[in-house]
Amino acid sequence: MDRPDDRRASAVRFATELVAWIATPWALWPYSPVAAVLAVVLLIGLPTVFSTPGDKEHVLVAVPGWATVLLVLLQLVAAVVASWWLMPVWAAVLVSLLAAATLVTETPRTRWLLAGG
Repeated sequence: MDRPDDRRASAVRFATELVAWIATPWALWPYSPVAAVLAVVLLIGLPTVFSTPGDKEHVLVAVPGWATVLLVLLQLVAAVVASWWLMPVWAAVLVSLLAAATLVTETPRTRWLLAGG
């Protein structure tokens, strides 16, 4: 099975990832600068190092599709939790809707990844 075309889904996913990358350390910094830095390392570093062959052009450490799905879910949860922690309600609602849109647009890719890539 060929990898589904997910250019639109990638754009929505990237927007959600940006929120996670910015909001999570920002939310953690007042409590623990170490945790804030660790969050950035985990949220950016894990998906950079670990990926499913066929999903990315360059794979540093190959992982099964379910691991890539879990990494995406980590990003979504981080974005939503940090937004509700930091932002006004209207902004947190928008981030939550963006995360929901990511889940919907990622469905073909998720099925492909879970089917073995």
